[in-house]
Amino acid sequence: MRMSRQQFMEWPSKAITLLGMSGVGKTTLANKLPKSDWFHYSGDYRIGTKYLAEPILDNIKRQAMQIGFLRDLLRSDSIYISSNITVDNLDPIATFLGKIGRADRGGLSVEEFKYRQRLHREAEIGAMKDVAQFIDKAKEIYGYEHFINDAGGSICELGDDEAIGVLVEHTLILYLKPDDALERTLIQRAIDHPKPMYYQAEFLDKHLALYLAETKLAAPDEIDPDEFARWVFPRLLEHRRPLYESIAERYGYTIDADAVATIDSEADFLELVGAALE
Repeated sequence: MRMSRQQFMEWPSKAITLLGMSGVGKTTLANKLPKSDWFHYSGDYRIGTKYLAEPILDNIKRQAMQIGFLRDLLRSDSIYISSNITVDNLDPIATFLGKIGRADRGGLSVEEFKYRQRLHREAEIGAMKDVAQFIDKAKEIYGYEHFINDAGGSICELGDDEAIGVLVEHTLILYLKPDDALERTLIQRAIDHPKPMYYQAEFLDKHLALYLAETKLAAPDEIDPDEFARWVFPRLLEHRRPLYESIAERYGYTIDADAVATIDSEADFLELVGAALE
């Protein structure tokens, strides 16, 4: 939604959506707000605990069933497996998403990888559509005055008008824009610790073909999963930048991501947002 600085400051129950690549400071910013007044809605947490809960557990169980000791205990119902997803620990989701490439290095086939990518997209759309009801729940059930939606890094790629429409109608959208230095930091992190990511299908197909041609590999099942993740991340960042900027330009506002480090209080945050609205 759009509003003036004065309207924002006088808004009795503020609801804000944070957009940006993973690592720009969305969760850090949300955690700086008073937990007594602000309901922290994590899109990724919602994905993992509702929409992908069963596929995540199934994936873990498949791995456990390959170990004889655990297989026997699972089949006899002597043990059970659950995932411990929290706002600050989303590793089970990343483990489910996986990486494309050689099976002997933990990689997935193209077919399985795309299947999991489709599940993740549907889950993220569902999680964003849930924002409106959670704004109401946060206030009516739990007594939170304000609401902050810590959206996943791939929200700009969903291509779902209804999901974006919910955010536009019910929240003020803030894009945390990284400068060149922070983008270089994000790229270095991806090189040092390559992680599973969501890719639009067209983006994935295009860059898989480019990578195979560049590395002279015959097929995706010859790809080193980590090496492809390292290679593709800067291109993914370049691909997502204009998508974030388009959402912010059409529906919201932009703040510099490095400003997150300067926020020490709720008052600092509100002033930062107010300045963006001006």
